[in-house]
Amino acid sequence: MQLEILFEDEYIIIVNKPNNVLIHKSYYARNVDGPTLLDLLTQQFATNFYPVHRLDRKTSGALLLAKQKENVAIFQELFNKNEIKKTYLGIVRGLLSESILIDSPVKNPDTKVYKDAKTFCEPIYTKELNIAVHPYDGSRYSLVKLSPSTGRMHQLRIHLNKISHPIVGDYKYGDRFHNRMFEEEFNCHYLFLHAYS
Repeated sequence: MQLEILFEDEYIIIVNKPNNVLIHKSYYARNVDGPTLLDLLTQQFATNFYPVHRLDRKTSGALLLAKQKENVAIFQELFNKNEIKKTYLGIVRGLLSESILIDSPVKNPDTKVYKDAKTFCEPIYTKELNIAVHPYDGSRYSLVKLSPSTGRMHQLRIHLNKISHPIVGDYKYGDRFHNRMFEEEFNCHYLFLHAYS
């Protein structure tokens, strides 16, 4: 698999991470087979790259990697200070009519401690379909722009579920009836969450 390069200079490379690809081997996904993003990059460029931030396995989109290991901390600090901002696009269940700031702590899966987490959610487009999804005669969806100011594990997925607009294709925090409809009607088996920038 050839990875799409979105940007490259002497310090960094930004790649378009495919859906359902791990960035690197992980305890949380120890049973997942197949090459990781770092494996694919090594095959493509015959050199090592160092991830600056995370994207869930099922999330696609822009991933920033440093070319030198010593630069990772510099770029991570820019993320921590919100000098580099992440923006995501997602398709969620239901009609979201106005922007909302979701300010709700997210639990760390290792320490079980809740940490502050904030996500700004802005609706872009809404669509109603004449396809029944239990328990309704139709189904409604919103394309949203998501701007997190913190970076907790599964933050966006947890936050959208918290406001009753789960991301389509999310089997952990989402709505199984809508997920199944997208699989059966459109042959879509992926999480509808993309790191846009």
